[in-house]
Amino acid sequence: MPNRRRRAAIIGLAAIAALLSTNTVSTATPVTADHGSGSTFAVIGDIPYGDAELARFPAVVDQLNHDRSVRWVAHLGDIKSGSTVCSDAYFAQIKNDFDQFADPLVYTIGDNEWTDCHRANNGGYDPLERLAAVRRTFFPRPGFTLGRPMRVSSDQAAGYPENVTFVRDRVVFASVHIVGSDNGLAPWTGKSAPTPEQTAEVLGRTASVIHEIRTTFDWARRARASAVVLLTQADMFDPTVTDPRFADSYAFQPIVETIATESARFGRPVYLFNGDSHVYNDDQPLAAGSRWLDFYRIGTPAPNLTRITVDGSDRADDYLRVTVRPGRADVLSWQRVPFR
Repeated sequence: MPNRRRRAAIIGLAAIAALLSTNTVSTATPVTADHGSGSTFAVIGDIPYGDAELARFPAVVDQLNHDRSVRWVAHLGDIKSGSTVCSDAYFAQIKNDFDQFADPLVYTIGDNEWTDCHRANNGGYDPLERLAAVRRTFFPRPGFTLGRPMRVSSDQAAGYPENVTFVRDRVVFASVHIVGSDNGLAPWTGKSAPTPEQTAEVLGRTASVIHEIRTTFDWARRARASAVVLLTQADMFDPTVTDPRFADSYAFQPIVETIATESARFGRPVYLFNGDSHVYNDDQPLAAGSRWLDFYRIGTPAPNLTRITVDGSDRADDYLRVTVRPGRADVLSWQRVPFR
């Protein structure tokens, strides 16, 4: 991207972060699904990829339905590979599979289902038109999950029904729309820089994401929650990239800065679940000494943030079974459960 265009986008993203830092966050009461002393949920992502996984996906849903310990499921986005067609028919097929979940399904949008749809092998779509189609298909009732409906607090009023927050077992959860491809700013086919419409979408969505994160932590502090959990698609700390370039990731910077600042202020455990890079991993990407602090120009470490990446793509052989135990130092624990 030309330096002038990149500087303009960075200034715009920084302005969003600065503006939100001076605004008050929502004081509304978050949706509370229950007040239990502990429960279990499942996490999957980057699935199904390709015809074979698509054919097996109903069996994945069935296995999760029969896991009696699981009370709800998170899908971290990428419901197709980055080299397959983004058709309405495909979306409808996945929506039908999602409708078979017996538990609430919290779905976080990934880049493969809209950002990357400009590619010829994806059908050469307008990504913004595909994003609108994803919202129509997968968020028909804003404020409710897919699968068995569960109420959530949604940013539908601002046009982002996919950004949701809810409380379970003294833990505040937020599913936020952060995608790969530099959070949607990677130039589309035939372009050397983001289009004005593309940039506007990223700026607006980033504002919603930052507001949702700040609101989540504000609720967690006021309620003295045991932990905060963030669910998203993008791997903003991809360990498989040996020499990351800021020019490919700068759109994440105000989001990472918000997560670091809010996590450090919260002081209790924070967990970030993401997909995108396809290989299971857990680490503390914002702890003191991490390369990501300098990479994203972050001045406040957040050693209480644990990031967990789920297996995906051709490694989608398991799901995470995550147990919540409020009041313990390790509020969340998890195990990888193989698919049958």
